[in-house]
Amino acid sequence: MKLTGAQILMEVLKEEGVDTIFGFPGGVVIDIYDELAKTDIRHILVRHEQGAVHAADGYARASGRVGVCLVTSGPGATNTVTGIATAYMDSIPIVIFTGQVPTQLIGNDAFQEVDIVGITRPCTKHNYLVKRTEDLARIVKEAFIIAGSGRPGPVLIDLPKDVSNTKIIYKAPKKIELKAYNPTYNPNMKQLHRAVKLIKNAKKPIIFAGGGVVLSKGSKELTELAHKTRTPVTCSLMGLGVFPGTDPLWLGMIGMHGTYRANMCSGECDLIVAVGVRFDDRVTGKTDTFAPNAKIVHIDIDPTSIRKNIPVAVPIVGDCKITLGLLNRLLDKEDLGDLKTKRKKWLDQIDQWKSTKPLAYKQEDIIKPQYVIEKLYELTKGSAIITTEVGQNQMWAAQYYHFKKPNHFITSGGLGCMGFGLPAAIGAQLACPDKLVVDIAGDGSIQMNIQEMATAEQYNLPVKIVILNNQYLGMVRQWQELFYDKRYSGTGMEHAPDFVKLAEAYGALGLRATKPEEVEPVLRKGLSSPKTVIMDFVVEREECVYPMVPAGAPITEMLLA
Repeated sequence: MKLTGAQILMEVLKEEGVDTIFGFPGGVVIDIYDELAKTDIRHILVRHEQGAVHAADGYARASGRVGVCLVTSGPGATNTVTGIATAYMDSIPIVIFTGQVPTQLIGNDAFQEVDIVGITRPCTKHNYLVKRTEDLARIVKEAFIIAGSGRPGPVLIDLPKDVSNTKIIYKAPKKIELKAYNPTYNPNMKQLHRAVKLIKNAKKPIIFAGGGVVLSKGSKELTELAHKTRTPVTCSLMGLGVFPGTDPLWLGMIGMHGTYRANMCSGECDLIVAVGVRFDDRVTGKTDTFAPNAKIVHIDIDPTSIRKNIPVAVPIVGDCKITLGLLNRLLDKEDLGDLKTKRKKWLDQIDQWKSTKPLAYKQEDIIKPQYVIEKLYELTKGSAIITTEVGQNQMWAAQYYHFKKPNHFITSGGLGCMGFGLPAAIGAQLACPDKLVVDIAGDGSIQMNIQEMATAEQYNLPVKIVILNNQYLGMVRQWQELFYDKRYSGTGMEHAPDFVKLAEAYGALGLRATKPEEVEPVLRKGLSSPKTVIMDFVVEREECVYPMVPAGAPITEMLLA
């Protein structure tokens, strides 16, 4: 039977188990959309192509599967770039299909032609321009393999219009083999034995976990390692949830806005077992002063991430889940002695840091943003999927919402993309329809992609939006307060919309709290509603996120509230 390229694409997507596509149609993908309508694949019409990629990203993070989006050529394709870069920085598996002008017109400056392959080459794991319909099925299958394996990431496929509507005799591709692409999943056992020796002998160890543990589904193995060896755990922003936030061994997040105890541990520890992390600048502070007394065991599936920023004593290339499982088995064979006694002094020191310099704020007459997050945590018992925008709202969510499970904190980490949270929440809600999904936002970030309220309403998605409304671009304002003599240049947002009326304009529920005693009732009403809800909390305008490590300072030198 002869099939068009569009029909072949649908067949392959069904073979890959795709059940949801986020997209926005246009002329060169109209044949694909015509075939899509004949399938049982769910299409979610977003209101902006950036929202399509963020929604596919949120879907992937919440479900652990590859997210998919489809857009047209030209501006449709270029509007995806920010979302693609976000997924690339955070290693999120998505496949992006972009339309393209017919192959014979490529290079002729045709209507809505753009070299999206060239534009996205720096921010995709791989990308393709399909030139023949005969290659389409193989390329799509390769894309899903590349996106979801090894260190995951976004893969873009550019589809010229003639490739989509040309008919060929379709034969399902045989097993796909990528000879030049062989991620290392199983670690070197000699390196694991070296790691075991260091763990046994360490007096002041910590485990530092990142997004790689989430992506490899290695939370159980990491928790087992911590308990087995009595080793306290800290996480990067991307790793939150891989270790229970209520566990006695939990240190809190490390880094620029990390807890006092986590940051102090980095300066005093003698061993760091780093798993699925990049040691980026937001974690390390001044790199030549980071962990001066520690030997570092670094586990990561991406060899280019090891020793990239920080010297490492024991590099281990491998999948985080597999490597942690093998490490636990090796430790089971060792005489670990009484680690509880051996590390008591270290754990007592950590408890002292925690008690003398805890995360703290004082709730008085004006709503504190931290109070809103704490109340949200109490009411949801830590079980909600939390997405965030970027800025102060993101940091307060990381500090005051105690995540118990992986895949429940969805945020733009590496790129720090404002406007991420709402479309990501839509994707997460579609991936997990029985879960409560809450987007914690600032009044600045939420306006970046506020049009996706229409998407949430169209598909009856009960996404909850908690706006910490301080009428500022809060994180930039904080830097201006602390380092620029309060010259608030370009950060005031006194003319934001009335978010309650805006919610109602979209057909959603709008609520507002202006006093501390209104916070809990508004949260209760909003969280219990079956509708999309905006909850507008008018908070202290010049509240700052603390602790804070100034740019270029050692991580142990924090500004405290």
